Amino acid sequence: MALRILFIFCWVWSLQCAAVEVTDLYQSELYVTDKSRDTRVTASKQALYNVIKKLTGRHDGADSALIKQAMRSISDYMLKYEYLETPEGLTKIRVRFEPSRVEELVRDAQLPLWGNRRPLIAIWLAIEDNLRREFVTQDSYPQLERLIYDTAAEWGVPVIVPLLDLDDLTKVSIAEVWGNFSKPVEFASQRYNAERVITARMFQQPNSSSWQLEWRYTDAQSFEVNKLVGDKQQILSEMVNNFSEALAQSYAIDPTQSVTLQTTSLLVDNLNTFTSIELAKRQLESMSTVVDVDVTYRSADKIRFVIKHSSTLDDLIKSLNLEQAFSVYIDPHAFYQVANVGNLRYSWVGEQ
Repeated sequence: MALRILFIFCWVWSLQCAAVEVTDLYQSELYVTDKSRDTRVTASKQALYNVIKKLTGRHDGADSALIKQAMRSISDYMLKYEYLETPEGLTKIRVRFEPSRVEELVRDAQLPLWGNRRPLIAIWLAIEDNLRREFVTQDSYPQLERLIYDTAAEWGVPVIVPLLDLDDLTKVSIAEVWGNFSKPVEFASQRYNAERVITARMFQQPNSSSWQLEWRYTDAQSFEVNKLVGDKQQILSEMVNNFSEALAQSYAIDPTQSVTLQTTSLLVDNLNTFTSIELAKRQLESMSTVVDVDVTYRSADKIRFVIKHSSTLDDLIKSLNLEQAFSVYIDPHAFYQVANVGNLRYSWVGEQ
Protein backbone atom coordinates (compact mmCIF):
# COMPACT_ATOMS: atom_id res chain seq x y z
CA MET A 1 0.00 0.00 0.00
CA ALA A 2 1.35 3.39 -0.95
CA LEU A 3 2.34 5.60 1.92
CA ARG A 4 -0.20 8.39 2.19
CA ILE A 5 0.41 11.73 3.84
CA LEU A 6 -2.26 14.36 4.35
CA PHE A 7 -1.04 17.89 3.70
CA ILE A 8 -3.28 20.36 5.51
CA PHE A 9 -2.91 23.75 3.84
CA CYS A 10 -1.15 25.49 6.69
CA TRP A 11 1.24 22.58 7.14
CA VAL A 12 2.11 22.57 3.47
CA TRP A 13 2.97 26.21 3.53
CA SER A 14 5.05 25.82 6.69
CA LEU A 15 7.23 23.31 4.87
CA GLN A 16 8.17 25.71 2.10
CA CYS A 17 11.90 26.13 2.77
CA ALA A 18 14.84 28.18 1.68
CA ALA A 19 17.65 25.71 2.08
CA VAL A 20 21.30 26.60 2.32
CA GLU A 21 24.02 24.33 0.98
CA VAL A 22 26.43 23.74 3.87
CA THR A 23 29.93 23.40 2.44
CA ASP A 24 32.02 22.55 5.50
CA LEU A 25 30.27 19.41 6.77
CA TYR A 26 33.32 17.23 6.21
CA GLN A 27 35.90 19.36 7.96
CA SER A 28 36.57 20.54 11.49
CA GLU A 29 38.94 23.03 13.12
CA LEU A 30 40.43 22.58 16.59
CA TYR A 31 42.98 24.40 18.73
CA VAL A 32 46.22 22.47 19.32
CA THR A 33 49.15 23.09 21.64
CA ASP A 34 51.81 21.86 19.22
CA LYS A 35 52.33 20.26 15.80
CA SER A 36 53.56 16.86 16.97
CA ARG A 37 52.23 13.64 15.43
CA ASP A 38 50.54 12.51 18.66
CA THR A 39 48.71 15.82 19.03
CA ARG A 40 47.68 15.72 15.37
CA VAL A 41 46.28 12.17 15.68
CA THR A 42 44.33 13.04 18.82
CA ALA A 43 42.95 16.19 17.21
CA SER A 44 42.04 14.29 14.02
CA LYS A 45 39.97 11.80 16.03
CA GLN A 46 38.09 14.64 17.69
CA ALA A 47 37.63 16.25 14.26
CA LEU A 48 36.04 13.05 12.94
CA TYR A 49 33.70 13.00 15.93
CA ASN A 50 32.74 16.63 15.16
CA VAL A 51 32.06 15.77 11.51
CA ILE A 52 29.92 12.77 12.44
CA LYS A 53 27.92 14.98 14.80
CA LYS A 54 27.23 17.41 11.95
CA LEU A 55 26.22 14.59 9.60
CA THR A 56 24.00 12.70 12.04
CA GLY A 57 22.72 15.37 14.42
CA ARG A 58 23.61 13.14 17.35
CA HIS A 59 26.00 13.56 20.29
CA ASP A 60 26.49 9.82 20.67
CA GLY A 61 27.54 9.03 17.11
CA ALA A 62 31.10 8.21 18.13
CA ASP A 63 29.83 5.67 20.67
CA SER A 64 29.25 3.20 17.83
CA ALA A 65 31.70 0.29 17.93
CA LEU A 66 32.22 0.63 14.18
CA ILE A 67 33.16 4.29 14.46
CA LYS A 68 35.46 3.62 17.43
CA GLN A 69 37.22 1.08 15.23
CA ALA A 70 37.51 3.66 12.43
CA MET A 71 39.17 6.06 14.87
CA ARG A 72 42.07 3.60 15.15
CA SER A 73 42.79 4.03 11.44
CA ILE A 74 41.92 7.71 11.23
CA SER A 75 44.25 8.40 8.30
CA ASP A 76 42.12 6.16 6.06
CA TYR A 77 39.33 8.75 6.26
CA MET A 78 41.38 11.94 6.09
CA LEU A 79 41.69 13.94 2.90
CA LYS A 80 44.12 16.55 4.19
CA TYR A 81 45.08 18.64 7.20
CA GLU A 82 46.63 22.06 7.64
CA TYR A 83 47.69 24.33 10.48
CA LEU A 84 46.31 27.84 10.93
CA GLU A 85 47.69 30.68 13.02
CA THR A 86 45.07 32.86 14.68
CA PRO A 87 45.44 36.64 15.19
CA GLU A 88 45.81 35.89 18.91
CA GLY A 89 48.91 33.80 18.22
CA LEU A 90 47.20 30.44 18.82
CA THR A 91 47.45 27.41 16.55
CA LYS A 92 44.53 25.53 15.01
CA ILE A 93 44.43 22.42 12.88
CA ARG A 94 41.88 22.06 10.10
CA VAL A 95 41.15 18.46 9.17
CA ARG A 96 39.13 17.58 6.07
CA PHE A 97 37.76 14.09 5.52
CA GLU A 98 36.82 12.14 2.40
CA PRO A 99 33.02 12.62 2.11
CA SER A 100 32.23 9.26 0.53
CA ARG A 101 34.27 7.34 3.12
CA VAL A 102 32.67 9.12 6.06
CA GLU A 103 29.14 8.74 4.65
CA GLU A 104 29.78 5.04 4.11
CA LEU A 105 30.97 4.77 7.71
CA VAL A 106 27.84 6.52 9.00
CA ARG A 107 25.56 4.25 6.97
CA ASP A 108 27.41 1.11 8.04
CA ALA A 109 27.01 2.23 11.65
CA GLN A 110 23.24 2.52 11.03
CA LEU A 111 23.23 6.19 12.01
CA PRO A 112 20.94 8.82 10.46
CA LEU A 113 22.42 10.95 7.68
CA TRP A 114 21.53 14.59 7.06
CA GLY A 115 22.35 15.98 3.63
CA ASN A 116 24.13 19.25 2.93
CA ARG A 117 21.00 21.28 2.12
CA ARG A 118 19.67 22.60 5.39
CA PRO A 119 17.10 25.21 6.46
CA LEU A 120 18.38 28.66 7.34
CA ILE A 121 17.31 29.90 10.79
CA ALA A 122 17.07 33.62 11.58
CA ILE A 123 17.54 34.46 15.27
CA TRP A 124 16.27 37.77 16.63
CA LEU A 125 17.59 38.04 20.19
CA ALA A 126 16.82 40.90 22.56
CA ILE A 127 18.59 41.28 25.90
CA GLU A 128 17.65 43.33 28.96
CA ASP A 129 20.77 44.39 30.83
CA ASN A 130 20.71 47.05 33.57
CA LEU A 131 17.10 47.90 32.67
CA ARG A 132 18.09 48.63 29.07
CA ARG A 133 16.86 46.48 26.20
CA GLU A 134 19.02 46.00 23.13
CA PHE A 135 19.30 43.67 20.17
CA VAL A 136 22.18 41.23 20.20
CA THR A 137 24.36 42.09 17.21
CA GLN A 138 28.01 41.98 16.26
CA ASP A 139 28.38 45.56 17.51
CA SER A 140 26.39 45.39 20.75
CA TYR A 141 27.23 41.89 22.06
CA PRO A 142 29.92 40.39 19.81
CA GLN A 143 30.70 37.46 22.13
CA LEU A 144 27.07 36.36 22.29
CA GLU A 145 26.63 36.73 18.53
CA ARG A 146 29.79 34.69 17.91
CA LEU A 147 28.58 32.03 20.36
CA ILE A 148 25.39 31.59 18.33
CA TYR A 149 27.33 31.07 15.11
CA ASP A 150 29.97 28.81 16.67
CA THR A 151 27.43 26.56 18.40
CA ALA A 152 25.29 26.24 15.29
CA ALA A 153 28.41 25.43 13.24
CA GLU A 154 29.05 22.44 15.50
CA TRP A 155 25.80 20.98 14.17
CA GLY A 156 26.20 22.19 10.61
CA VAL A 157 23.06 24.31 10.98
CA PRO A 158 23.05 27.59 9.02
CA VAL A 159 21.89 30.54 11.12
CA ILE A 160 21.75 34.28 10.63
CA VAL A 161 21.71 36.96 13.29
CA PRO A 162 20.07 39.95 11.56
CA LEU A 163 22.20 43.02 10.95
CA LEU A 164 19.76 45.31 12.76
CA ASP A 165 20.70 48.12 10.42
CA LEU A 166 18.36 50.89 9.29
CA ASP A 167 16.59 48.52 6.89
CA ASP A 168 15.76 46.08 9.70
CA LEU A 169 14.86 48.74 12.26
CA THR A 170 12.32 50.37 9.95
CA LYS A 171 10.45 47.05 9.80
CA VAL A 172 10.66 45.74 13.34
CA SER A 173 11.23 47.21 16.80
CA ILE A 174 12.79 45.67 19.87
CA ALA A 175 9.36 45.71 21.55
CA GLU A 176 7.96 43.53 18.76
CA VAL A 177 10.79 41.01 19.13
CA TRP A 178 10.48 41.10 22.93
CA GLY A 179 6.76 40.40 22.69
CA ASN A 180 7.15 37.93 19.79
CA PHE A 181 4.88 39.79 17.39
CA SER A 182 5.29 37.33 14.56
CA LYS A 183 4.16 39.29 11.51
CA PRO A 184 6.63 42.21 11.62
CA VAL A 185 9.49 39.89 12.55
CA GLU A 186 8.69 37.50 9.71
CA PHE A 187 8.35 40.42 7.31
CA ALA A 188 11.77 41.74 8.31
CA SER A 189 13.21 38.21 8.00
CA GLN A 190 12.26 37.95 4.32
CA ARG A 191 15.40 39.93 3.58
CA TYR A 192 17.50 36.99 4.80
CA ASN A 193 15.53 34.22 3.03
CA ALA A 194 15.22 32.31 6.29
CA GLU A 195 13.11 29.17 6.40
CA ARG A 196 12.35 29.45 10.12
CA VAL A 197 12.45 32.50 12.39
CA ILE A 198 13.15 32.54 16.12
CA THR A 199 12.46 35.37 18.53
CA ALA A 200 14.24 35.24 21.89
CA ARG A 201 14.60 37.45 24.94
CA MET A 202 17.17 37.23 27.71
CA PHE A 203 17.04 38.93 31.09
CA GLN A 204 18.48 38.55 34.57
CA GLN A 205 16.15 36.99 37.11
CA PRO A 206 15.15 39.28 40.01
CA ASN A 207 17.49 39.08 43.00
CA SER A 208 19.58 36.42 41.30
CA SER A 209 22.78 36.05 39.32
CA SER A 210 21.03 33.65 36.95
CA TRP A 211 19.78 34.64 33.52
CA GLN A 212 16.57 33.51 31.86
CA LEU A 213 16.22 32.91 28.12
CA GLU A 214 12.80 32.52 26.50
CA TRP A 215 12.52 31.63 22.83
CA ARG A 216 10.05 30.35 20.29
CA TYR A 217 9.48 30.02 16.55
CA THR A 218 7.35 32.80 15.14
CA ASP A 219 5.20 30.29 13.28
CA ALA A 220 4.64 28.00 16.29
CA GLN A 221 1.01 27.02 16.68
CA SER A 222 1.23 27.37 20.45
CA PHE A 223 2.36 30.61 22.07
CA GLU A 224 4.14 28.66 24.81
CA VAL A 225 7.83 29.54 24.97
CA ASN A 226 10.90 27.46 25.71
CA LYS A 227 12.51 28.62 28.95
CA LEU A 228 16.14 28.17 30.00
CA VAL A 229 17.80 29.39 33.20
CA GLY A 230 21.49 29.62 34.05
CA ASP A 231 24.67 31.30 32.95
CA LYS A 232 24.24 33.69 30.02
CA GLN A 233 26.54 31.83 27.62
CA GLN A 234 25.36 28.42 28.79
CA ILE A 235 21.66 29.00 28.13
CA LEU A 236 22.34 30.61 24.77
CA SER A 237 24.37 27.56 23.69
CA GLU A 238 21.62 25.32 25.05
CA MET A 239 19.00 27.06 22.93
CA VAL A 240 21.05 26.55 19.76
CA ASN A 241 21.75 22.93 20.73
CA ASN A 242 18.05 22.28 21.31
CA PHE A 243 16.74 23.58 18.00
CA SER A 244 19.68 22.13 16.05
CA GLU A 245 19.12 18.65 17.43
CA ALA A 246 15.39 18.93 16.73
CA LEU A 247 16.07 19.97 13.12
CA ALA A 248 18.39 17.01 12.64
CA GLN A 249 15.72 14.65 13.93
CA SER A 250 13.25 16.14 11.44
CA TYR A 251 15.43 16.04 8.34
CA ALA A 252 18.06 13.31 8.79
CA ILE A 253 17.38 10.08 6.90
CA ASP A 254 16.96 7.04 9.13
CA PRO A 255 18.89 4.14 7.52
CA THR A 256 16.67 1.56 9.20
CA GLN A 257 13.76 2.89 7.11
CA SER A 258 15.75 3.17 3.88
CA VAL A 259 16.88 -0.37 3.19
CA THR A 260 15.20 -0.81 -0.20
CA LEU A 261 14.81 1.41 -3.24
CA GLN A 262 11.45 3.05 -3.78
CA THR A 263 10.02 4.53 -6.96
CA THR A 264 8.02 7.75 -6.79
CA SER A 265 6.26 9.69 -9.54
CA LEU A 266 6.67 13.46 -9.44
CA LEU A 267 4.75 15.88 -11.68
CA VAL A 268 6.43 19.28 -12.08
CA ASP A 269 4.88 22.21 -13.92
CA ASN A 270 6.36 25.50 -15.19
CA LEU A 271 9.05 23.66 -17.16
CA ASN A 272 8.85 25.52 -20.45
CA THR A 273 12.21 24.76 -22.08
CA PHE A 274 14.58 21.84 -22.52
CA THR A 275 17.08 23.77 -20.42
CA SER A 276 14.70 24.10 -17.48
CA ILE A 277 13.79 20.40 -17.75
CA GLU A 278 17.46 19.41 -17.63
CA LEU A 279 18.11 21.76 -14.71
CA ALA A 280 15.19 20.29 -12.77
CA LYS A 281 16.38 16.75 -13.51
CA ARG A 282 19.91 17.54 -12.32
CA GLN A 283 18.55 19.20 -9.19
CA LEU A 284 16.61 16.05 -8.36
CA GLU A 285 19.62 13.83 -9.08
CA SER A 286 21.75 15.90 -6.69
CA MET A 287 19.56 15.04 -3.69
CA SER A 288 21.37 12.73 -1.27
CA THR A 289 18.91 9.82 -1.34
CA VAL A 290 18.04 9.94 -5.04
CA VAL A 291 19.57 7.12 -7.08
CA ASP A 292 18.07 7.73 -10.54
CA VAL A 293 15.67 10.11 -12.32
CA ASP A 294 13.84 9.48 -15.60
CA VAL A 295 11.48 11.64 -17.63
CA THR A 296 8.41 9.60 -18.56
CA TYR A 297 5.83 12.17 -19.72
CA ARG A 298 5.60 15.70 -21.08
CA SER A 299 2.54 17.85 -21.78
CA ALA A 300 2.80 21.59 -22.36
CA ASP A 301 4.88 22.84 -19.42
CA LYS A 302 4.34 19.73 -17.27
CA ILE A 303 6.91 16.97 -16.86
CA ARG A 304 6.52 13.70 -15.01
CA PHE A 305 9.70 12.41 -13.40
CA VAL A 306 10.08 8.92 -12.01
CA ILE A 307 12.49 8.97 -9.07
CA LYS A 308 14.27 5.99 -7.57
CA HIS A 309 15.32 6.81 -4.02
CA SER A 310 16.75 5.07 -0.96
CA SER A 311 14.39 6.73 1.51
CA THR A 312 10.79 6.76 2.57
CA LEU A 313 8.31 8.99 0.76
CA ASP A 314 8.18 11.17 3.86
CA ASP A 315 11.96 11.69 3.75
CA LEU A 316 11.87 12.38 0.00
CA ILE A 317 9.26 15.08 0.60
CA LYS A 318 11.41 16.61 3.34
CA SER A 319 14.31 16.78 0.90
CA LEU A 320 12.15 18.27 -1.85
CA ASN A 321 10.84 20.92 0.51
CA LEU A 322 14.41 22.02 1.20
CA GLU A 323 14.98 22.70 -2.49
CA GLN A 324 14.48 26.36 -3.37
CA ALA A 325 13.99 25.41 -7.01
CA PHE A 326 10.76 23.50 -6.29
CA SER A 327 7.53 24.80 -4.76
CA VAL A 328 4.69 22.59 -3.53
CA TYR A 329 1.70 22.79 -5.86
CA ILE A 330 -1.49 23.72 -4.02
CA ASP A 331 -4.77 22.70 -5.62
CA PRO A 332 -7.09 25.65 -4.94
CA HIS A 333 -10.13 23.38 -5.27
CA ALA A 334 -9.06 20.79 -2.70
CA PHE A 335 -9.60 21.07 1.06
CA TYR A 336 -6.48 19.01 1.68
CA GLN A 337 -3.68 17.62 -0.44
CA VAL A 338 -2.91 13.92 -0.62
CA ALA A 339 0.62 12.76 -1.41
CA ASN A 340 1.56 9.21 -2.30
CA VAL A 341 4.10 7.49 -4.53
CA GLY A 342 2.08 8.28 -7.63
CA ASN A 343 0.74 11.70 -6.74
CA LEU A 344 3.42 14.25 -5.90
CA ARG A 345 3.13 17.60 -7.65
CA TYR A 346 5.45 20.61 -7.53
CA SER A 347 6.12 23.76 -9.52
CA TRP A 348 9.54 24.68 -10.87
CA VAL A 349 10.65 28.08 -9.59
CA GLY A 350 14.36 27.67 -10.28
CA GLU A 351 16.42 29.12 -13.08
CA GLN A 352 14.49 29.03 -16.33
